[in-house]
This record gives sequence, C-alpha cells and structure tokens, in this order.
Amino acid sequence: MRHDEIIFVVEDSLDGGLEARALGHSIYSEAETPEELREMLRDAVRCHFEEDELPRMIRLHWVRDEVLAV
Repeated sequence: MRHDEIIFVVEDSLDGGLEARALGHSIYSEAETPEELREMLRDAVRCHFEEDELPRMIRLHWVRDEVLAV
C-alpha cells in the first residue's frame, strides 16, 4: 500500500547539526546541514519502503526553540 506522504520531525541536535525522526515509522537520520539531511532522508525512505510502497512526498516539520531575554 502506497502512502501519500511521510512526515519527519526535524530538530537541532544537541551535538550540533540536525536530526530527523519519522512519525509512525522507525526511520531516523542526522546530518550537518539541511541540504545533507534532505538527501539522507530521501535515501533512508527509499531503503525503508519497497518500490511500490514509496510515499509520494516527504514532509519536514522543523521544530526550533527560541529563547528571548526579558
């Protein structure tokens, strides 16, 4: 069964760089730059799913904390 999309939550890594986790699937990846992460996630999704099950779209949900001084 083909999925329309797979969603990843992307956060800054405590060690620097970025990390991404798929919602509802056991796919995880990390990278130093957004461009590198995008390519690694494409590869990870291709490895995780059979050809006829590949999602049509990969959605990245970027989560960033911002701290403001009062």
